[in-house]
Amino acid sequence: MDGMEGVYKRIDSFRPEIIEMQRELTSRPAIGLENGGSGEHEKADYVKEQLLPLRPDRLYEIHAPDERAANGYRPNLVAVWGGSQEGKAIWVLSHLDIVPPGDLCLWTGDPYKIRVEGDKIIGRGVEDNQHGIVSSYFAVKGIVDLRQAFPRKVGLVLVADEETGSKYGLGYLLRERRDLFKEDDLIIVPDGGNEEGTMIEIAEKSMLWLKFTINGAQCHASTPEKGRNSLFGAAKLILELDKLKKRFDLRDPIFKPEGSTFEPTKIEANVPNVNTISGRDVFYVDCRVLPDYKVDEVVDVVRAISDRLAKGLDLKIDVGVIHRQDGVPSTSADSPVVTALARAINTVTGLTARPMGIGGGTIAAFFREAGLPAAVWSTISPSAHQADEYCLIKNIITDAKIMATVFLSG
Repeated sequence: MDGMEGVYKRIDSFRPEIIEMQRELTSRPAIGLENGGSGEHEKADYVKEQLLPLRPDRLYEIHAPDERAANGYRPNLVAVWGGSQEGKAIWVLSHLDIVPPGDLCLWTGDPYKIRVEGDKIIGRGVEDNQHGIVSSYFAVKGIVDLRQAFPRKVGLVLVADEETGSKYGLGYLLRERRDLFKEDDLIIVPDGGNEEGTMIEIAEKSMLWLKFTINGAQCHASTPEKGRNSLFGAAKLILELDKLKKRFDLRDPIFKPEGSTFEPTKIEANVPNVNTISGRDVFYVDCRVLPDYKVDEVVDVVRAISDRLAKGLDLKIDVGVIHRQDGVPSTSADSPVVTALARAINTVTGLTARPMGIGGGTIAAFFREAGLPAAVWSTISPSAHQADEYCLIKNIITDAKIMATVFLSG
């Protein structure tokens, strides 16, 4: 069979090889230094061994110096097929690293030995982000095996350090090898999406985590006039902060939920006994802010609310920013990468994809900040970072077909 149908049939035949690649990848834990590992070297070496038989026209090994890691660096791989070195490219970026398994008692087997149950593969990393690695690899392999030509340059990028900040992964590539990427390239990041494979993520809200420390004066609960109740102050402050939803009330239908969110989450323990009024309370608020607003403006308003309440209740309130990731310009809903992906999804599955925004952060933000439009997409199983993480083989095969369609559409 010629053309696209032949490639699809070839990809369908890869089921045993998909399982074997997932087995080998999972057996090589690639955990960042901050999470107690030594880096991604063994996994990167294995991926390189698998790439070489596909005869890439160029294969770059880009080492990000990290004296804490094995061999003093973190490995990044870039493999390229077809096209001229200067021509436009289609890139698929996946990350090599994984998160630790967490509490082993919650797993029903060894996290680093896959189990196959029907169409499901279970093991740490099989979805996040080995799904992306495997589907993009077999998309290229399906084309190479049939000796079809790539109409334009196609590249697979495999990076370190996504789970712990990307300083030694995509961040390093964009600092040291920005020349690899052009503004009119198509960039796909298969590290997010929905179970139907119809969500193309093009925008992210700003992320802001705030810590509130309320200091009053501890006293016996029977004589409240002798103290200043910090728990009462925390409760009042939480209610006041709920007004942020009205202050920052813009809506954008591309996001779900459509507006900015300001949610109190964690609260630290205060006094251990019932009959003591607390003199110190600490709680946290998770803010996901539409990119229409500046994060500094949100912080200023929060501090003004806190200062006003502190003065009225004779308390001291400190507001600390413990995490901040400012939103970056969105990828246009009608950009070439979104259009190409939507067309390929419809060709393979018959489904209609739609561009959307999310409240979380993805590695695509690094591309967008550098002026490189990128789309996050895959047919994902909702199991990342969980015990008994799993992916579906049928999703990997479908995604490989969609990527191959994009590659051959030029």
